Amino acid sequence: MKRWMLLGVFFLIACLAHAQDITGDWQGTLDAGAKLRLVLHVTKAPDGSLKATMDSLDQAGANGIPVSSISLKDAKLSLELAIIQGKYEAKVAADGNSLSGTWTQQGQSFPLDFKRGAPKAVKPSDIDGAWMGTLDLGSIKLRVVFHIVSIEDGLTATLDSPDQGAKDIPTSSVTRDGSSLKIEVKKIEGAFDGKIAADVSSIDGTFTQMGGTHPLVLKRVKDEAELELKRPQNPVKPYPYRDEDVAYDNKVQNVTLAATLTIPQGKGPFPAVVLITGSGPQDRDETLLGHKPFLVLSDYLTRHGIAVLRADDRGTAKSTGDFSTATTADFATDTEAGIAYLKTRAEVDPHKIGLIGHSEGGVIAPMIAARNKDVAFIVMMAGTGVPGDQILPAQGEAIEVAGGKSPEEAAKNAAKLREMLTLVETEKDAIILEKKLKEKMAGDVPEGQIGLQIKQLTSVWFRYFLTYDPAIALRKVTCPVLAINGSLDKQVLPSQNLSAIRKALAESGNQHVEVDELTGLNHLFQSAKTGSPAEYAQIQETMSPVALDKMATWIAKQ
Repeated sequence: MKRWMLLGVFFLIACLAHAQDITGDWQGTLDAGAKLRLVLHVTKAPDGSLKATMDSLDQAGANGIPVSSISLKDAKLSLELAIIQGKYEAKVAADGNSLSGTWTQQGQSFPLDFKRGAPKAVKPSDIDGAWMGTLDLGSIKLRVVFHIVSIEDGLTATLDSPDQGAKDIPTSSVTRDGSSLKIEVKKIEGAFDGKIAADVSSIDGTFTQMGGTHPLVLKRVKDEAELELKRPQNPVKPYPYRDEDVAYDNKVQNVTLAATLTIPQGKGPFPAVVLITGSGPQDRDETLLGHKPFLVLSDYLTRHGIAVLRADDRGTAKSTGDFSTATTADFATDTEAGIAYLKTRAEVDPHKIGLIGHSEGGVIAPMIAARNKDVAFIVMMAGTGVPGDQILPAQGEAIEVAGGKSPEEAAKNAAKLREMLTLVETEKDAIILEKKLKEKMAGDVPEGQIGLQIKQLTSVWFRYFLTYDPAIALRKVTCPVLAINGSLDKQVLPSQNLSAIRKALAESGNQHVEVDELTGLNHLFQSAKTGSPAEYAQIQETMSPVALDKMATWIAKQ
């Protein structure tokens, strides 16, 4: 009897030992609205500690993601991937062949199970590979790329939008029935339905997103190098100056801003600027359609002896806070936190700190300068001089004409937009406002997009933008001001805004003002043909040397 008991104990210990051995390869699928195949590689170091890496098979270049910490205790596995801010906690099965747990990333948690073994190699289908097409959205053209891969139970794919700098968007499902192909992308509420050509050289179909449908023809990409955007102005390390990742707090609004500070060579102290992004959630480089305007601008200025601080917008990239509930006035306090941070740096001359704001940032700069005497100068890049309810109809009309619509049709659409903006400003009852806006949009806006557009029109940011008059702050600005606009800017029209800016600054009695319209440049200060936003992604130039030199030379004079 005792003999059998000993054998039973030995068998139990053997099972536990096996269950605790998790070295090897593990495969699993993360379903977060879209499915991603993951492979976990676990090894054991000579000292007995565990090490691991993870591959995300459906995301290009996402192999060998380092696991920053991994522990196993009492059949409970815990690992973290700091580089992608991910965490996985799981229980090891008694037989040691499966993991059952939860994946957490960016505050969201999803069930994730693994089983032992790496995915089996699968023979590629005739449509495996990259397929590219161009969506014509009227005011803008965007390339889309589907990367299709065969897996054990069919097909999977990821979506890239190269002109928006978006890569590896996971798809929800890929279904093929003969020559018919359907790819769903729930993450962006999109889907592609197409027919595969007999010679498998193209897939002709439509792309649907939030109720809008657009024709889309995909062509096979023979050389994926052609997908890479050419941005010759992007600086390449090593830089001839210091660049440092920093963080500072906006204590007034409980926000921590993550930023990059670039410091010229030499002893200093140096003049410095805080860069202020345009509207929408922007990272510190103001990344847009494959361009990084603030990276290029900060590089140019730092090479010319000016320290530059550029931050991720609140709630964006590595900065904390809630972007969706903030107004232009709130963003101004984030910039003031940047000014306060620069004053703590020995490399910066505290009496020579200026602001450079682009678009909405060009509204924020004078807002701050009007009340903050720590601001030595400001540069308004396509900043506005009139309220938003005047900006938007003029913007829409100009973009439509540049995109090929008749002036009469564009003017008619602008008039309808003015009516909707007036409703937003005057109708206080939310239910009545939504009903009236729906009536105005009916027939012009796809049904699936009406709700989203109403949400945008009634957001706190939008309501503030509509009625805020930049001239009020401009009349109080006494520091030197450089206001520049591109002559082809279709988003902030120079004819509408530069004269208003000049007039408001004159009323302040400010004698240190330069207002300039730069010939042939668009809203991003690129050399352009028409100025239409549809050109932004296609232009290789990120920012015209004329604009860069204009700002650097003017700042040096201050």
